Amino acid sequence: MADARETNAVKALQATANPSPLGLFGLAIVTLVASTQKLGITEGTVNIIPWAIFLGAAAQLLAGFMDYRLNNTFGATAFSGYGFFWLGVAMTWMMGNGIIAMNPAAVVDTSQLAFAFLGYLIFTLYMTLGAMGTSKVLFVIFFLIDILFLGLFVSILGVGGVFWKYLAGCAEMGIAIFSFYGSAANLLNTHYGKTVLPAGKAFGPWAMK
Repeated sequence: MADARETNAVKALQATANPSPLGLFGLAIVTLVASTQKLGITEGTVNIIPWAIFLGAAAQLLAGFMDYRLNNTFGATAFSGYGFFWLGVAMTWMMGNGIIAMNPAAVVDTSQLAFAFLGYLIFTLYMTLGAMGTSKVLFVIFFLIDILFLGLFVSILGVGGVFWKYLAGCAEMGIAIFSFYGSAANLLNTHYGKTVLPAGKAFGPWAMK
């Protein structure tokens, strides 16, 4: 009976599809939309909230949970970690736009949000080291996320004027572009069983030769 359960578990894992195209697509859409606000192309955050919840959060969380099933610790941690990030950002925007009522007497200290971004910068720095062992496209995405969180952290603290917000917006737009490419590469390469769009091989001192 135990052997039968183990066999069924192996078959279930083998039948699980590659979740990376979905996760990267979710990241691409939400960063594309959100970057336009930072770059001054659009205004406000109300219409970004649905994309933050359903693409930035839900799509990445689904991909992350599927990666846990595939025993892919790096992918599961990345997609899940950033999925929860976008849930937090969406709730912050909902409070700021009055969608979720706030106590008028509440003390609002935006530097707390800055330190949340600092925490995600630290998280992304060691995830960037892990991305070196996956592909060059994914490494570029994580490197740009590093710049995004650095820009957000500094700009919210009110240091350096508008430069850091603009830098964060440029990095976020770059994340969208490379995430679209990464999603397409994962999808087409998996679908055809060969390299249609190259993603670049793993590199660095810890990459498997």
